[in-house]
Amino acid sequence: MAANESPLSSIPSPGGPVLEASHVWKSYGSVRAVADVSFSVPAGQIVGLLGPNGAGKSTTMKAVLGLVRPDAGSIRVLGIDVSQFPVEAKRRIGYVPEATSLYEFLTGAEYLDFVSDLYGLDPAARRQRIPQFLAGLELAGHENALISGYSQGMKQKVALIAGLVHHPRLLVLDEPLNGLDPRSARVVKEVLRNLARHDGVGILFSTHVLEIAQAICDQLVILRQGTVVATGTVADLQRRAGLAGSGLEDVFLSLTGTGDLSDVVSALSR
Repeated sequence: MAANESPLSSIPSPGGPVLEASHVWKSYGSVRAVADVSFSVPAGQIVGLLGPNGAGKSTTMKAVLGLVRPDAGSIRVLGIDVSQFPVEAKRRIGYVPEATSLYEFLTGAEYLDFVSDLYGLDPAARRQRIPQFLAGLELAGHENALISGYSQGMKQKVALIAGLVHHPRLLVLDEPLNGLDPRSARVVKEVLRNLARHDGVGILFSTHVLEIAQAICDQLVILRQGTVVATGTVADLQRRAGLAGSGLEDVFLSLTGTGDLSDVVSALSR
Protein backbone atom coordinates (compact mmCIF):
# COMPACT_ATOMS: atom_id res chain seq x y z
CA MET A 1 0.00 0.00 0.00
CA ALA A 2 1.40 3.41 -0.93
CA ALA A 3 2.29 5.85 1.84
CA ASN A 4 -0.51 8.27 0.86
CA GLU A 5 -3.11 5.58 0.30
CA SER A 6 -6.08 5.36 2.65
CA PRO A 7 -6.57 2.04 4.44
CA LEU A 8 -10.15 2.13 3.15
CA SER A 9 -9.18 2.43 -0.51
CA SER A 10 -8.63 -1.32 -0.83
CA ILE A 11 -11.98 -2.43 0.62
CA PRO A 12 -13.40 -5.06 -1.72
CA SER A 13 -16.76 -4.76 -3.40
CA PRO A 14 -19.86 -6.10 -1.60
CA GLY A 15 -19.91 -9.90 -1.56
CA GLY A 16 -16.13 -10.21 -1.41
CA PRO A 17 -14.24 -11.67 1.56
CA VAL A 18 -14.43 -9.76 4.81
CA LEU A 19 -11.38 -11.60 6.14
CA GLU A 20 -8.34 -12.89 4.25
CA ALA A 21 -5.49 -14.63 6.07
CA SER A 22 -2.60 -15.30 3.70
CA HIS A 23 0.43 -17.47 4.56
CA VAL A 24 0.47 -16.47 8.23
CA TRP A 25 3.35 -17.65 10.43
CA LYS A 26 3.81 -17.03 14.13
CA SER A 27 6.26 -18.41 16.68
CA TYR A 28 6.76 -17.75 20.38
CA GLY A 29 10.47 -18.22 20.87
CA SER A 30 11.26 -21.72 19.66
CA VAL A 31 7.61 -22.79 19.67
CA ARG A 32 5.88 -22.55 16.30
CA ALA A 33 2.22 -21.66 16.89
CA VAL A 34 0.98 -21.38 13.28
CA ALA A 35 2.70 -22.14 10.00
CA ASP A 36 1.61 -20.95 6.55
CA VAL A 37 -2.05 -20.57 7.53
CA SER A 38 -4.32 -19.31 4.75
CA PHE A 39 -8.11 -19.08 4.65
CA SER A 40 -10.87 -16.55 4.03
CA VAL A 41 -14.28 -15.64 5.42
CA PRO A 42 -16.65 -14.56 2.64
CA ALA A 43 -19.31 -11.96 3.30
CA GLY A 44 -22.53 -13.62 4.37
CA GLN A 45 -20.95 -16.87 5.55
CA ILE A 46 -20.19 -18.50 8.90
CA VAL A 47 -16.77 -20.16 8.86
CA GLY A 48 -15.91 -22.57 11.64
CA LEU A 49 -12.34 -22.62 12.95
CA LEU A 50 -11.76 -26.07 14.44
CA GLY A 51 -8.82 -27.98 15.85
CA PRO A 52 -7.56 -29.91 18.87
CA ASN A 53 -6.14 -28.06 21.86
CA GLY A 54 -2.84 -26.45 20.86
CA ALA A 55 -3.67 -26.50 17.15
CA GLY A 56 -3.19 -22.73 16.74
CA LYS A 57 -6.79 -21.49 16.90
CA SER A 58 -6.18 -18.91 19.62
CA THR A 59 -3.06 -17.52 17.94
CA THR A 60 -4.90 -17.30 14.63
CA MET A 61 -7.79 -15.38 16.19
CA LYS A 62 -5.45 -13.06 18.09
CA ALA A 63 -3.66 -12.28 14.83
CA VAL A 64 -7.00 -11.52 13.13
CA LEU A 65 -7.86 -9.18 16.02
CA GLY A 66 -4.50 -7.43 15.86
CA LEU A 67 -3.53 -8.66 19.33
CA VAL A 68 -0.43 -10.44 18.03
CA ARG A 69 1.63 -9.55 15.00
CA PRO A 70 2.44 -12.38 12.56
CA ASP A 71 6.09 -13.11 11.86
CA ALA A 72 5.20 -13.45 8.17
CA GLY A 73 2.12 -13.31 5.99
CA SER A 74 -0.79 -10.89 6.05
CA ILE A 75 -4.29 -10.56 7.45
CA ARG A 76 -6.83 -8.21 5.89
CA VAL A 77 -10.23 -7.23 7.23
CA LEU A 78 -12.36 -5.70 4.47
CA GLY A 79 -9.12 -5.14 2.59
CA ILE A 80 -7.47 -3.33 5.52
CA ASP A 81 -4.11 -4.74 6.58
CA VAL A 82 -4.48 -5.48 10.30
CA SER A 83 -0.78 -5.00 11.03
CA GLN A 84 -0.55 -1.66 9.22
CA PHE A 85 -3.90 -0.18 10.26
CA PRO A 86 -4.99 -2.02 13.43
CA VAL A 87 -7.43 0.64 14.66
CA GLU A 88 -9.23 0.92 11.31
CA ALA A 89 -9.52 -2.86 11.14
CA LYS A 90 -10.75 -3.23 14.72
CA ARG A 91 -13.57 -0.74 14.12
CA ARG A 92 -15.07 -3.27 11.73
CA ILE A 93 -14.70 -6.31 13.99
CA GLY A 94 -16.95 -7.60 16.74
CA TYR A 95 -15.26 -9.99 19.17
CA VAL A 96 -16.68 -12.32 21.80
CA PRO A 97 -13.92 -14.09 23.78
CA GLU A 98 -14.19 -17.52 25.35
CA ALA A 99 -13.54 -16.12 28.84
CA THR A 100 -15.53 -12.96 29.46
CA SER A 101 -13.61 -10.10 31.06
CA LEU A 102 -15.97 -7.26 31.88
CA TYR A 103 -15.75 -4.18 34.12
CA GLU A 104 -17.70 -5.66 36.99
CA PHE A 105 -17.98 -2.38 38.90
CA LEU A 106 -20.31 -1.12 36.14
CA THR A 107 -23.91 -2.06 35.57
CA GLY A 108 -24.81 -3.93 32.40
CA ALA A 109 -26.29 -0.75 30.91
CA GLU A 110 -23.22 1.33 31.82
CA TYR A 111 -20.88 -1.24 30.29
CA LEU A 112 -22.84 -1.37 27.02
CA ASP A 113 -22.92 2.44 26.88
CA PHE A 114 -19.15 2.44 27.43
CA VAL A 115 -18.62 -0.03 24.55
CA SER A 116 -20.97 2.00 22.35
CA ASP A 117 -18.89 5.11 23.06
CA LEU A 118 -15.70 3.28 22.11
CA TYR A 119 -17.18 2.39 18.72
CA GLY A 120 -18.69 5.85 18.19
CA LEU A 121 -22.24 4.50 18.09
CA ASP A 122 -24.65 7.44 18.01
CA PRO A 123 -27.24 7.75 20.81
CA ALA A 124 -30.22 7.01 18.56
CA ALA A 125 -28.69 3.76 17.33
CA ARG A 126 -27.78 2.54 20.80
CA ARG A 127 -31.24 3.40 22.16
CA GLN A 128 -32.69 1.19 19.43
CA ARG A 129 -30.25 -1.72 19.45
CA ILE A 130 -29.36 -2.25 23.11
CA PRO A 131 -32.97 -2.75 24.38
CA GLN A 132 -33.61 -5.20 21.53
CA PHE A 133 -30.63 -7.32 22.57
CA LEU A 134 -31.50 -7.08 26.26
CA ALA A 135 -35.04 -8.28 25.59
CA GLY A 136 -34.02 -11.02 23.17
CA LEU A 137 -31.45 -12.46 25.60
CA GLU A 138 -33.71 -12.05 28.64
CA LEU A 139 -31.54 -9.44 30.33
CA ALA A 140 -34.20 -6.73 30.37
CA GLY A 141 -34.80 -5.75 33.97
CA HIS A 142 -31.26 -6.68 34.99
CA GLU A 143 -29.38 -4.02 33.04
CA ASN A 144 -29.14 -1.63 36.01
CA ALA A 145 -27.61 -4.21 38.35
CA LEU A 146 -23.85 -4.43 38.83
CA ILE A 147 -22.13 -6.96 36.56
CA SER A 148 -20.35 -8.35 39.63
CA GLY A 149 -23.69 -9.83 40.68
CA TYR A 150 -24.41 -11.47 37.31
CA SER A 151 -24.22 -15.21 36.73
CA GLN A 152 -21.67 -16.50 34.21
CA GLY A 153 -24.41 -16.90 31.64
CA MET A 154 -25.56 -13.30 32.13
CA LYS A 155 -21.99 -12.06 31.73
CA GLN A 156 -21.70 -14.04 28.50
CA LYS A 157 -24.87 -12.37 27.22
CA VAL A 158 -23.44 -8.92 27.97
CA ALA A 159 -20.24 -9.86 26.12
CA LEU A 160 -22.31 -11.00 23.13
CA ILE A 161 -24.27 -7.73 23.04
CA ALA A 162 -21.01 -5.77 23.30
CA GLY A 163 -19.64 -7.67 20.31
CA LEU A 164 -22.74 -7.08 18.19
CA VAL A 165 -24.00 -3.65 19.17
CA HIS A 166 -21.93 -1.63 16.67
CA HIS A 167 -23.05 -3.81 13.73
CA PRO A 168 -19.57 -5.08 12.74
CA ARG A 169 -18.85 -6.45 9.28
CA LEU A 170 -16.71 -9.27 10.73
CA LEU A 171 -17.57 -11.22 13.87
CA VAL A 172 -14.88 -13.25 15.63
CA LEU A 173 -16.50 -15.60 18.13
CA ASP A 174 -14.61 -17.92 20.49
CA GLU A 175 -16.98 -20.43 22.10
CA PRO A 176 -19.75 -17.79 22.15
CA LEU A 177 -22.45 -20.13 23.50
CA ASN A 178 -20.56 -21.03 26.68
CA GLY A 179 -22.78 -20.68 29.75
CA LEU A 180 -25.96 -19.89 27.84
CA ASP A 181 -29.25 -21.59 28.58
CA PRO A 182 -30.86 -23.48 25.64
CA ARG A 183 -33.25 -20.67 24.74
CA SER A 184 -30.54 -18.00 24.68
CA ALA A 185 -28.21 -20.28 22.73
CA ARG A 186 -30.98 -20.79 20.15
CA VAL A 187 -31.58 -17.03 19.93
CA VAL A 188 -27.86 -16.36 19.40
CA LYS A 189 -27.61 -19.01 16.66
CA GLU A 190 -30.60 -17.51 14.84
CA VAL A 191 -29.18 -13.99 15.20
CA LEU A 192 -25.87 -15.16 13.70
CA ARG A 193 -27.66 -16.81 10.79
CA ASN A 194 -29.66 -13.65 10.13
CA LEU A 195 -26.58 -11.42 10.31
CA ALA A 196 -24.83 -13.62 7.77
CA ARG A 197 -27.74 -14.27 5.41
CA HIS A 198 -29.47 -10.89 5.44
CA ASP A 199 -26.78 -8.37 6.39
CA GLY A 200 -23.76 -9.96 4.70
CA VAL A 201 -21.74 -10.18 7.91
CA GLY A 202 -18.81 -12.60 7.82
CA ILE A 203 -18.40 -14.73 10.94
CA LEU A 204 -15.34 -16.63 12.17
CA PHE A 205 -16.68 -19.11 14.72
CA SER A 206 -14.39 -21.20 16.92
CA THR A 207 -15.88 -24.01 18.98
CA HIS A 208 -15.09 -27.44 20.37
CA VAL A 209 -18.74 -28.46 20.10
CA LEU A 210 -18.73 -30.09 16.70
CA GLU A 211 -22.51 -30.51 16.58
CA ILE A 212 -22.87 -26.73 16.72
CA ALA A 213 -20.25 -26.25 14.00
CA GLN A 214 -21.98 -28.76 11.76
CA ALA A 215 -25.37 -27.13 12.35
CA ILE A 216 -24.52 -23.49 11.62
CA CYS A 217 -21.24 -23.22 9.69
CA ASP A 218 -21.16 -22.85 5.91
CA GLN A 219 -17.45 -23.67 5.66
CA LEU A 220 -14.93 -25.23 8.03
CA VAL A 221 -11.21 -24.66 8.53
CA ILE A 222 -9.47 -27.43 10.49
CA LEU A 223 -6.10 -26.78 12.10
CA ARG A 224 -3.64 -29.34 13.40
CA GLN A 225 -0.24 -28.52 14.90
CA GLY A 226 -0.43 -24.97 13.58
CA THR A 227 -1.27 -25.80 9.97
CA VAL A 228 -4.46 -25.99 7.94
CA VAL A 229 -5.17 -29.65 7.20
CA ALA A 230 -8.58 -29.23 5.54
CA THR A 231 -11.08 -26.60 4.44
CA GLY A 232 -14.51 -26.81 2.88
CA THR A 233 -18.11 -27.70 3.61
CA VAL A 234 -19.00 -30.65 5.82
CA ALA A 235 -19.70 -32.65 2.65
CA ASP A 236 -16.27 -31.70 1.25
CA LEU A 237 -14.55 -32.87 4.42
CA GLN A 238 -16.56 -36.08 4.53
CA ARG A 239 -15.38 -36.92 1.02
CA ARG A 240 -11.77 -36.03 1.84
CA ALA A 241 -11.83 -38.28 4.90
CA GLY A 242 -13.56 -41.06 2.99
CA LEU A 243 -16.43 -40.93 5.47
CA ALA A 244 -19.43 -39.92 3.38
CA GLY A 245 -22.52 -39.74 5.55
CA SER A 246 -20.57 -39.70 8.82
CA GLY A 247 -20.94 -37.05 11.49
CA LEU A 248 -18.47 -34.21 11.83
CA GLU A 249 -16.95 -35.76 14.95
CA ASP A 250 -15.70 -38.82 13.04
CA VAL A 251 -14.50 -36.64 10.15
CA PHE A 252 -12.68 -34.28 12.53
CA LEU A 253 -10.94 -37.11 14.38
CA SER A 254 -9.87 -38.68 11.10
CA LEU A 255 -8.49 -35.47 9.57
CA THR A 256 -6.64 -34.45 12.74
CA GLY A 257 -5.05 -37.88 13.18
CA THR A 258 -6.78 -38.57 16.48
CA GLY A 259 -9.34 -41.09 15.31
CA ASP A 260 -7.97 -44.26 16.94
CA LEU A 261 -8.91 -43.87 20.59
CA SER A 262 -9.07 -47.55 21.50
CA ASP A 263 -5.84 -47.59 23.54
CA VAL A 264 -6.86 -44.50 25.52
CA VAL A 265 -10.35 -45.83 26.19
CA SER A 266 -8.97 -49.22 27.21
CA ALA A 267 -6.46 -47.67 29.63
CA LEU A 268 -9.04 -45.42 31.24
CA SER A 269 -11.56 -48.24 31.59
CA ARG A 270 -9.31 -50.46 33.70
